Amino acid sequence: MHRWLSCVFFILALPAYADWQLDNDSSRVSFISTQTGNLSEVHRFLTLEGRVDDQGQVNLQIALDSVSTGIPLRDQRMRALLFDVKNYPLASIEARLSLNTIAQLAPGAQLELRLPLVVRLHGHEQTQRAELLVTRLDEKRFQVVTLAPVILHAGDFGLADGVEVLRKLANVRAISQAVPVGAVLIFVAR
Repeated sequence: MHRWLSCVFFILALPAYADWQLDNDSSRVSFISTQTGNLSEVHRFLTLEGRVDDQGQVNLQIALDSVSTGIPLRDQRMRALLFDVKNYPLASIEARLSLNTIAQLAPGAQLELRLPLVVRLHGHEQTQRAELLVTRLDEKRFQVVTLAPVILHAGDFGLADGVEVLRKLANVRAISQAVPVGAVLIFVAR
């Protein structure tokens, strides 16, 4: 009887220690560009890959060639002139979550976290603080949402010259070098 109960508890605990994969179709990373001080637009990346391993290590990769602004010419320019996707095809974000804490959440329960994120973009690495909301959706899924945008500065990632090239091509007075980034990420136990 004792052995049987131990097996049941082990099986119920499996999702807490499973490998969690990002559901790309239900997830989103978006950013806001602002030009001439008063025109802001929301853009996103269409291709994301990510996982949380059984130790809680989060690794998210963003395919920069999947940038989607709604204007094909601008997408093409951002890929070539800003992100330089031939040399830097991916951006990555790393963090560490407490899977034990998430596993103890009842479905629908939420937890606010403040975590350091390591952001790698265009050959540069920066650590940013993020305010996140984790929601346990059910036994096999949890969601991570940014409560406040993470502000990335183009100059910190060697992108200031690319922003200036885009500004000139768009024939606008200014494009902000501070870029708010937000995310909705859903992870599924595998």
